[in-house]
Amino acid sequence: MLRKIRALEVNAGYIGVMNRNRLNQAPRQAGALLCCVLAALSAACSEQPAAGWSGYAEGDYVYIAAPLAGRLESIAVQEGQQVSKGATLFVLDAEAERAASDEAAARLASARAQAANLDKGRRSDEIAVTQAQLAQAQASAAFAQSELARQQQLLAQGFISTSRLEDGATALKQAQARVAELSAALRVAQLPARSDERIATQASATAAGEALRQSKWRELQKQQGAPVDALVSQVFFRVGELVAAGQPVLSLLPPQNVKARFFVPEGELARIKAGQAVLLGCDGCKAPIPGHISRIATQAEYTPPVIYSNAQRAKLVFMVDARPDAPAAAGLHPGQPLDVRLATAARAP
Repeated sequence: MLRKIRALEVNAGYIGVMNRNRLNQAPRQAGALLCCVLAALSAACSEQPAAGWSGYAEGDYVYIAAPLAGRLESIAVQEGQQVSKGATLFVLDAEAERAASDEAAARLASARAQAANLDKGRRSDEIAVTQAQLAQAQASAAFAQSELARQQQLLAQGFISTSRLEDGATALKQAQARVAELSAALRVAQLPARSDERIATQASATAAGEALRQSKWRELQKQQGAPVDALVSQVFFRVGELVAAGQPVLSLLPPQNVKARFFVPEGELARIKAGQAVLLGCDGCKAPIPGHISRIATQAEYTPPVIYSNAQRAKLVFMVDARPDAPAAAGLHPGQPLDVRLATAARAP
């Protein structure tokens, strides 16, 4: 019995000690929880909008291709070279186009010659032949006229018959008809061709000229030049390879086509607008590069997997493009990480 009483006393004392320990720990736990809540509230109240955004340099490349297929004959540039506007970049084999141009030129010369020939009369020698034939016919007509007059006198004297006089009259008519025929032929020989025929030949000459122009254009397309001052970014073919029509042979990067691309969280979108001035920072840049926002995406997207910043936690972002002011754009390279901030925010105290 005494043992049970002592056991109950020990248990009661243990329970009392435990209760006192719990009562002592409760204030401590409540204080720690209060500190955590205050710290969270303090962090929430002190949270400020990001001073800038992370991005990278991007380039809008110009891909140079020929509209016609052909074997690559020569490349006049190399990767990394600066080229001026109009400089020759590459040349494709144009032997077939040159042959077509020569053929078209010959057809044009033939059509023009035909048109010029129809604008003039017969040649002088041909006209001289017709004139000689006319003179001969006129002489024959004159002889037939005198012969008919003589036969009329003989008929009156009774030396010939009436049929003989009729033969002479027929011969005169034939001679006069021949004179009329040759006179008309001479007039025709001195006239140009009919108007419809001349119009047809002139149209043929015009068509031949257009065919020659097309052939020359095709020949010129086998040689491509730089449309603007730019940097040769990449060459895709080598000399001797066959290039399909419209397939780029090389790519150019004009300095004005370099831009900054960054991503703005949805909550900060109201801070920016198109045309707003920004400052671009990069590793090794001596000073921020000024620029202006050129485009704000109309649709949201999720944060890209490669963002160049561990501080970027936004999930819903809008892609924004900014154009650096010239000539500072020449110092940027596509793929280069950039820090973007608003120019007004950068000047604020």
